[in-house]
Amino acid sequence: MKKKPMPGDIAIRGKELVFQNQEKKKRAEELIIADTEKGKRAAELIIANKELLFQNAEKEKRAAELIIANNELAFQNEEKEKRAAELVIANKELAFQNEEKEKRAAELIIANKELIFQNQEKEKRAAELIIANKELVFQNGEKGMRAAELIIANKELLFQNEEKEKRSTELNTAYVKIKKAEGFLKEYINGLEEMMFMTHHKVRQPVANILGLSNMLDQYITAPITLKKVVDYIKSSAIDLDCFTKELTTFIEELEQKGKAKHIL
Repeated sequence: MKKKPMPGDIAIRGKELVFQNQEKKKRAEELIIADTEKGKRAAELIIANKELLFQNAEKEKRAAELIIANNELAFQNEEKEKRAAELVIANKELAFQNEEKEKRAAELIIANKELIFQNQEKEKRAAELIIANKELVFQNGEKGMRAAELIIANKELLFQNEEKEKRSTELNTAYVKIKKAEGFLKEYINGLEEMMFMTHHKVRQPVANILGLSNMLDQYITAPITLKKVVDYIKSSAIDLDCFTKELTTFIEELEQKGKAKHIL
């Protein structure tokens, strides 16, 4: 069982709780003050850093300007040295040009003499060129005649080649027709052989039957029953012969149609 707290203990615990709450409030207030001070220090530090960055930027600008000024001064000194060197070279060049002018004058005198000689040679070459042109005109005329003859020969050759191609085409066409004719002739011969076979086997039998039965008519002329049978046999043979005749006609017509289809008949 739990022991019940005494009234005095409760009062002590209440006071202690109030004291702890007061201490917590103090700590909270101190913490707020500390945070405020930290914020101020941070703001001051940001301002100081900005000022330092600005000063460094200004220093870098001054340093860059100083470098540019030094480079400009060095460039000007180099330009002065170049101008002095160019002046020395120009003086030497002028002296050299004067010497060259004197040489050119001497060369011009020699060139004039050479030009007179060349003009004389040109006149000789012109006379030779006139003779050569006349020869060239004659040769061109001969070439034109040869070219015309060559054109005629080429046309004749083309005509001959076209004729050969026509003859070749005609021969190929004739060969194809001959092959078709050979095929049809083979079929036609086979058909004739089949017709001979059909005639030999299918026609002779009904005809022989009719002949034999006709001979029997005389023997059974007085026996009506037997005579009727003989007549029936004759009718049957005649029907067979008629059927074969129709079959043979159809076979011949089909054979003719095949020939027409192959442009033979």
